[in-house]
Amino acid sequence: MSTITATDVGGSSARRPSDDEIERISDILAGKRTAVVTGAGLSTDSGIPDYRGEGAPQRTPMTVQQFLASESFRRRYWAGSHLGWRAFSAARPNVGHTTLAELEQRGVVAGVITQNVDGLHLRAGSRHVVDLHGSMDQVSCLHCGQTFARESVSDRILAANPWIELPDSVVMAPDGDAEVTRVDEFVVPTCSVCGGILKPDVVFFGEFIPTEKFAEAKALVHASDVLLIAGSSLVVNSGIRLLEQARRRRMPIVIVNRGATRGDGRATIKVDAGTSETLLAVSERLGRLSLSAAAV
Repeated sequence: MSTITATDVGGSSARRPSDDEIERISDILAGKRTAVVTGAGLSTDSGIPDYRGEGAPQRTPMTVQQFLASESFRRRYWAGSHLGWRAFSAARPNVGHTTLAELEQRGVVAGVITQNVDGLHLRAGSRHVVDLHGSMDQVSCLHCGQTFARESVSDRILAANPWIELPDSVVMAPDGDAEVTRVDEFVVPTCSVCGGILKPDVVFFGEFIPTEKFAEAKALVHASDVLLIAGSSLVVNSGIRLLEQARRRRMPIVIVNRGATRGDGRATIKVDAGTSETLLAVSERLGRLSLSAAAV
């Protein structure tokens, strides 16, 4: 394994890949079908903060056990989640998302497996997306199974809690949550069909990824020639399990992430740099390589 670390540019914490890094990644991807695993580091350029990246605030997310056990926990979750969702849903795909969508159209990327719940890959135009941890734009009743669009639940929350969007201090989090005050006044939304507990269709901490969803991710890796991990520290076990599958199949593994990851020692090449900048540069070089090959 070789590790190349880009230097800071102008004293900024945003590292840019070197020409050598771009050349080496491009040579690995050229003529291959690549499975991509993305994490929160890809969405930071869209204004969505990262749990574990450099400078990320210390934060302990709510577990599924807490959410299910107590009305007070659900009140705190939904109060923060509502405010977070307003800002979260306004985020737009960045150049990293659009570059992956373009690479899929060109046959370089076989599909994207994302640990993010923001839906930005689909909005960017990617077609084969495996949402390992679900998506924030849908809500389900845990009793009767009825599903609701998140926006309709958001409208109900605002109607029952008109004070919720007053200019209080709001701190965004990667899962669409936010830190809020006045939680004791909050009216929790319930299922309009049976009155049951509503939960966003995302995997909470302490909850397992659905078996069929992980099987879909494994199948994508198995059908590919290269594994590219972009913007994930691989702290969550789902990512490291996919990396291990690729390693056992002796697939080249490329990791692009700001800071260390759990998979650095198992990568063919690790680049410590911003994901959007790196993906765009790699895409441009692959385009040039393709034109050169066509001209021969």
